[in-house]
Amino acid sequence: MQFASDNAGPVHPRVMDALMRANEGHAPSYGADAFTGRAVEALRATLEAQAAEVFLVATGTAANALLLAAMTAPWETVFCARTAHIEEDECGAPEFYSGGAKLTLLEAPDGKIAPQTLEAALREAAGRGVHQVQPGPVSLTQVTEKGTLYSLDELRALCDIAHAHGRRVHMDGARFANAVAALGCSPAEASWRAGVDALSFGGTKNGLMGAEAAVIFDPALARDLAFRRKRGAHLFSKHRYLAAQIGAALEDGLWLQMAGAANAAAARLEAGLAATGKVEMLHPREANILFAAWPRAIHQRLKAAGAAYHLSGDLREGDPAEMLPARLVCDWSARPADTDAFLALF
Repeated sequence: MQFASDNAGPVHPRVMDALMRANEGHAPSYGADAFTGRAVEALRATLEAQAAEVFLVATGTAANALLLAAMTAPWETVFCARTAHIEEDECGAPEFYSGGAKLTLLEAPDGKIAPQTLEAALREAAGRGVHQVQPGPVSLTQVTEKGTLYSLDELRALCDIAHAHGRRVHMDGARFANAVAALGCSPAEASWRAGVDALSFGGTKNGLMGAEAAVIFDPALARDLAFRRKRGAHLFSKHRYLAAQIGAALEDGLWLQMAGAANAAAARLEAGLAATGKVEMLHPREANILFAAWPRAIHQRLKAAGAAYHLSGDLREGDPAEMLPARLVCDWSARPADTDAFLALF
């Protein structure tokens, strides 16, 4: 009954097989190997963006921080949701790698920034003088940290607003695969065709051992990212092991198959929770993450049985009927039997 995080899930067997094949013999280092060349071309083809610059890294934090550093001057600010991963879960990495750029946090009910909120923030920042921090890029998270999705129309609206104010758009796509699978669109439609200028293409949460891609759709923005990656200690010498994972995920659409399985498992879990009549959903479930609340007594029963998920509140003391919120995440390997065992404890 593992619903703590898609980071906690296993590596897909096809990805492990690809790593074993990449482990045969010697190969040029620092990305000069054939595995990297094939992975980069596969990602460009998947995104329908042959001019895109692709930089492989091992963590989502590195992808986000390095891309934002390439897009943001130290005296600028990045506009993002108050709940964005770059604000809540990256220990100041974007600020560190950008040389001190700030983050401007925007209210985002259900995790999504509304067009009018972004318009107001960019309009207010446009007239700042030398004494104030200057406006920089906009960072959007897809899937959001609340498990919701920007529709394609919402993405286009936000990107249009940013570009009208001369701002670039970064997408934290740690769960980009889940978003594409849920939206039923092409990866291009969910990224550069909507106006996204740079994409953190996630893999670790989607069946990989540890591989992400920092993708820049405008080559002019990529001029110094290679140096930032090296200087920031994120250029792997044995680059083939990152590339083998990305290549395996993209082959025959495996990345979308895994994401679709995770989304379907979350939908099944959501339906089961709703059927108990004891659960309050806190945000819409639109991909593979659920936020819900149920009584403390049930949490105690679940935790005693070994269920793994994130819980907010004191598990041990308080009214047994008090509703305590929880976050549950499904990954590609989620088994119906585990979901059934979890639900049986309600």
